[in-house]
Amino acid sequence: MILTGKEIEKEVKRSNIIIIPFNKNQVNPNSYNYRIDNEIIDFSGNEVKRIKIPKTGFVLKPHQIYLANTYEILGSHKYAMSLIGRSSLGRLGLFLQVSANLGHTGSKHSWTLELVSTKPLKIYPYMIVGQISFWDNKGKIVPYKKGYSKYNKPKQSKIRRLK
Repeated sequence: MILTGKEIEKEVKRSNIIIIPFNKNQVNPNSYNYRIDNEIIDFSGNEVKRIKIPKTGFVLKPHQIYLANTYEILGSHKYAMSLIGRSSLGRLGLFLQVSANLGHTGSKHSWTLELVSTKPLKIYPYMIVGQISFWDNKGKIVPYKKGYSKYNKPKQSKIRRLK
């Protein structure tokens, strides 16, 4: 069962949901709007580049994958999470969280974001790019402590690329 915005607010106050920093204006009927941080990893050339997103913005190149992270620390020891993009940016051609939208119960960090745009699209530091929803677990909770959940900055895949 998905939590409503009012329940998200209550669970933040009870410390069952972690959102740092929390802004009540970012609460939706069934989710919380999260922001992109101020750095992006560009894989479009022969080398991987970490780029600080300027205040004037950064234009994503079409059909390239970029990694970034959420500005907020997001998580819960009680609920599972789902990170998705905003429909307003999707309608401009931005795919967000291309493959990894599930946040396991017990995870709490700045989440790595996967961004792919179908056309040139300008992003800005700390802009709202997506939303997180919180879901009740059915059954015994076994907190997740593996994979990328310990990182607060974008991490490249641990799987080697095929040549």
